[in-house]
Amino acid sequence: MAEQATQMQVSDEIAITISNMNKWYGAFHVLRDIDLTVNRGERIVICGPSGSGKSTLIRCINALEEHQQGSITVDGTLLSSDLKNIDKIRSEVGMCFQHFNLFPHLTILENCTLAPIWVRKTPKKEAEETAMHFLEKVKIPDQAGKYPGQLSGGQQQRVAIARSLCMKPRIMLFDEPTSALDPEMIKEVLDTMIELAEEGMTMLCVTHEMGFARQVANRVIFMDAGQIVEQNEPEAFFNNPQSPRTQLFLSQILGH
Repeated sequence: MAEQATQMQVSDEIAITISNMNKWYGAFHVLRDIDLTVNRGERIVICGPSGSGKSTLIRCINALEEHQQGSITVDGTLLSSDLKNIDKIRSEVGMCFQHFNLFPHLTILENCTLAPIWVRKTPKKEAEETAMHFLEKVKIPDQAGKYPGQLSGGQQQRVAIARSLCMKPRIMLFDEPTSALDPEMIKEVLDTMIELAEEGMTMLCVTHEMGFARQVANRVIFMDAGQIVEQNEPEAFFNNPQSPRTQLFLSQILGH
């Protein structure tokens, strides 16, 4: 049922537009002619073999990587070298990495309140209330006083998600959020992400978790050699892939 319920929250409003975007590392052409429009409330899973440009693509959306050609517009703001624009976009876009990137010397609560206090100038008490709200949401409010090193990998990744949510982003980017985790911890992180999806958060997620893609995505995108090779809604993507490259990838990852 969750699937039907979440479909309805995709709006006609555009959250991200990427047009004819290209990126090079020196002579290596890492992203080629990327065109992608993401609507508000849409949940997109990006998959593909290692080195296909998936992570680079989502890192370009909040200027962690610079693109050399084409345009990226997030929430109506054109991404340019203007720092004001970059800051504006980053304040709307949350990012969750493969490695949790928590500050080891700060408590969980301090990790979650740091950016709202410094970047958004939120009063400390309000920032702490917001942080507790999101730690509650990811089901670890009792860990607030601990340090990252005292938590399991799955708990640390849920803190990283809560920390992003404390900035109240309109869009969340996930870069292989479960690939550094032990198998038994993957489910708890995916459950947190599923809950976010059900609330209508706009999400782009690079992942190999195909069960998550089937359950949550409105659209699955397959990338190979820096290009978007195929994209479709999950059922058609998994049951009837069109490109031989997609077929090969799915047969390797799903074993059929």
